[in-house]
Amino acid sequence: MAAQEQNDFSKKTLQTGTTTVGLVCTDGIIMASDRRATMGYFIADKDIQKIYQIDDRLSMTIAGGVGDAQALIRLMQAEASLYKLKHGRNITTKAAASLLSNLLHNYKWYPFYVQLLIGGMDDKAEIYSLDAMGGLTEAKYTSTGSGSPVAYGVLEETFKENGTIKDNIRCAARAISAAMKRDAATGEHVDLITVTKAGFKRYERTEVEKMLQ
Repeated sequence: MAAQEQNDFSKKTLQTGTTTVGLVCTDGIIMASDRRATMGYFIADKDIQKIYQIDDRLSMTIAGGVGDAQALIRLMQAEASLYKLKHGRNITTKAAASLLSNLLHNYKWYPFYVQLLIGGMDDKAEIYSLDAMGGLTEAKYTSTGSGSPVAYGVLEETFKENGTIKDNIRCAARAISAAMKRDAATGEHVDLITVTKAGFKRYERTEVEKMLQ
């Protein structure tokens, strides 16, 4: 394959586009995403999962290259299970984020083309944002993907920093909905989850649609 052809192929396969958001609340975290996967200007899948449960109280969103992201999801699920078997308790959000950061940093010369959010509920709720080089940032609210500039506009206007999940859940859904209206790589419908001390919960599509009415 010629260099130019390889470069064009990489652009088509790696620029997958998406929008994800993560919010920290007093009683847990909220994560939301769209369900569209793209290859350049082509819609490759209209119902792809972008929010995954890693452990009982740990969740992760993906944006970027689908293959790279799914490989990292499988790895983190395995690492969380191994940690529980070895230590008899769940891995903490901060420890999981540090592990993922170290992994990405070790592969910085041949990077995973991803932008990730990982969050959970231990003694308190936490969300961390990670880039392809392993950069790690803790945030109260954050967004990744091609539609994130639009999502941030909604988050900055409506997010309640000391609010509960009930106070902020519509904010997360509306941020993704707004991105879907303006970003061509973001689309289909809103996927929404929460993580509390009670565990991981994924909302039904009908429940999310009612929030957006």
